[in-house]
Amino acid sequence: MSGKITVVGLGSGSVENLSLGVYRKLKNSKHNYLRTKAHPVVDFLEQEGISFETFDYLYDTLDKYDEVYLQIASVLLDKAEEGQSPFYAVPGNPMVAEKSVQHLLEKAPERNVEINILGGESFLDTVFSRLHVDPIDGFIFLNGETISHEQLDPKINTVIGQVYNQWVASDVKLSLMEVYPDEMLLYIVSYLGIEGKEEIKEIPLYELDHHADDFHHLSSLFIPKSSDTKVYERQFSRLVEIVEILRSPNGCPWDRAQTHQSIRKNAIEEMYEFVETIDELDFDHMVEELGDVLLQVMLHAQIAEEEGYFNIFDVVQQINQKLVRRHPHVFGDQTAEKAEEALQHWDKIKQQEKEKRGEEQSASVLDGVPKDLPAVLKAYTLQKKASKVGFDWSDSEDIFAKIQEEFQEVKQASEEEKMGELGDLLFAVVNLARFMKVDPEAALTQTNHKFIKRFHYIEKKLKEDHVPIDEASLDVMEHYWNEAKKDL
Repeated sequence: MSGKITVVGLGSGSVENLSLGVYRKLKNSKHNYLRTKAHPVVDFLEQEGISFETFDYLYDTLDKYDEVYLQIASVLLDKAEEGQSPFYAVPGNPMVAEKSVQHLLEKAPERNVEINILGGESFLDTVFSRLHVDPIDGFIFLNGETISHEQLDPKINTVIGQVYNQWVASDVKLSLMEVYPDEMLLYIVSYLGIEGKEEIKEIPLYELDHHADDFHHLSSLFIPKSSDTKVYERQFSRLVEIVEILRSPNGCPWDRAQTHQSIRKNAIEEMYEFVETIDELDFDHMVEELGDVLLQVMLHAQIAEEEGYFNIFDVVQQINQKLVRRHPHVFGDQTAEKAEEALQHWDKIKQQEKEKRGEEQSASVLDGVPKDLPAVLKAYTLQKKASKVGFDWSDSEDIFAKIQEEFQEVKQASEEEKMGELGDLLFAVVNLARFMKVDPEAALTQTNHKFIKRFHYIEKKLKEDHVPIDEASLDVMEHYWNEAKKDL
């Protein structure tokens, strides 16, 4: 090794929290460096005649904290290579929320410098002591500057550090509100370990960023684990648990009796009900129907787990991997400025995956279309696949001519031929929709909804006329239909 750096912790607050071993080493060292002078122990070090330099000047000269921490690491490594063997002292414990130490550990091997870490009481120790929390029950320690709601688990105590101003507190509040109720009580803890200055303030979550004066370099948050069932209802883990219970021996008889095959049709029905909410732009109902679709996924995954095939986390893992793999223009070094380019990436990688799995090259470009797709959607999908290899119409006029041809054949069809000829006509109309870049399924759905509204109008008017619909003449119904067309 070309040099050595010893990193020590000054403890969480007052001099009483400074370990005797760290004190002695600083006392005997000629090359002491402090990350900052803003620590209660520093006055004591000066009184003891312990000399040191600080890196406070970097906070004034560099724009970002991470630039400060990188520079600190660089300076210390230079000193070590020069033969100083510096002691670097940081607040608390060197391995808790100390980015400069992490940079040192990362850069030291390439500089051939040895890093020796000595302890120090962390502010976490003081948090647990003051709030009477046993960490053996589990806790999460998060950085307020980078927090996201995906990191939160309401079943576990949570400590959030680096909440040093109102702006960070505001971002933290938004993340917490994704998981916790607005009125949930949490604690702002400040100056812990500094006798006479400690503060523990209990506030509701919605007030978190209203306390600007409570946030500084020695403030953090403590969120106790929640026993509120409403909180757990927003957690994916709770859904997994519920489905497991439903399928357990003491669960629901109906759920226990189901198999992949018995609930096969449910998945189709639930998806159609969800699609209906899209067409109606019914967002409240959409939440419910999406939940029903998700339940089908959970049930199939739970059944598969019981049979020893896979579980829901295998499903999540596979889709995560697939999404990253098939989006090299997002997660890799490729580019795609247009949707068509992104789709080309997807199709190319999909084919590469098939080859890697040793699957035989498709015997037909039409392979891979689910057999149970609705007929209109299946026709549309088959035509799209064929068009990718050039089997397509050159212009819409040719398709209009084809529709006219098929229409004439329908008119001339015998009883035995009519189904086939009608199918040909419908297939040609779907082709026109595809060529015009119109989703035929959506177009027909729109017409169905229009028909329903207009027919409901006829029923309404006949009811007002006290005429049973099965006794109304076609002329009367046609009259009301034409009325409905004006507004519906």
